[in-house]
Amino acid sequence: MDVWVPYLILCGGLAVVLGALAWLAGYVRRRGGAGGVLAAYEEAFRATSHAAHQEIRAEAERKTPADSPDGPFRRTR
Repeated sequence: MDVWVPYLILCGGLAVVLGALAWLAGYVRRRGGAGGVLAAYEEAFRATSHAAHQEIRAEAERKTPADSPDGPFRRTR
């Protein structure tokens, strides 16, 4: 029985750490605090990805669709 005690302590500690990380993940998701950290990483290391993300956000925030620069679409013969 003495051989199993260190393994049980190790498994118990691992379970506590994983439970704390799961609780922290849920807390951050509810608060919405993870977006700023990831956006800063994207801006620093993946500039094209950050620019694409900004375009997607701007497109989602538009109230009406943007008009074409050429004007309305007309069929020609």
